[in-house]
Amino acid sequence: MPAKLPLWERPVTYASIGATQSADLLTKSPSGYRPFRQRTRIGHGDARWDYAWTEVMSWGIQRNSGFRVDVADVPAAVSDQTYVPVAFDEAGAPLADAVAGDEVVFGPDGAPFIVPGDSVVLEIPFGPFQVTAPARVVYVVNEVNRRGFAYGTLPGHPESGEESFIVEQTDDGSVWLEISAFSRPANALWWLVYPVLRFSQAYYTRRYFESLSGTLAPTTEA
Repeated sequence: MPAKLPLWERPVTYASIGATQSADLLTKSPSGYRPFRQRTRIGHGDARWDYAWTEVMSWGIQRNSGFRVDVADVPAAVSDQTYVPVAFDEAGAPLADAVAGDEVVFGPDGAPFIVPGDSVVLEIPFGPFQVTAPARVVYVVNEVNRRGFAYGTLPGHPESGEESFIVEQTDDGSVWLEISAFSRPANALWWLVYPVLRFSQAYYTRRYFESLSGTLAPTTEA
């Protein structure tokens, strides 16, 4: 049984890995899943950009929204051989990676930045309860002005599907957060409380945007 395996060995619970990258996600989502995409301006300038992407890439967006994030240990042989896909621009030209592959980078709290293959257990407040939600990072976007990641659900998560968090700084200096997802309840029990699950999703999505758009420290410029 997958649940008996170490977290990093458990397979994700859906088939369309990476589908949150699709431009037509809202019209051609994986069959049986509810798609979602929201893009919101969260600020302006380099200080906002640096704050937003480093928070996203160090699980800050989840922690600042009330989650507890437990990153599972992964054997070095697994993390060292993780495949990082090449990104392309609209003309089909490959985009250069913003960070050298052998450079070790860390978030504001000293934790390593997210890499593909990271497995986590998210503990999410759900009314008076704490819901455990295992997940795996399925891809990372690491472009000069666009950074973020997506995670997919593992066995034990209340949903089945994928969610991405991408921060972008446009040419005019504006900083945007785009959240894309497709999901459905993981089993019959979660289908029974689907309206409550949908409400919880909407609540935490709002918290995600708020967590990156708040006032920056006095020494920085929003």
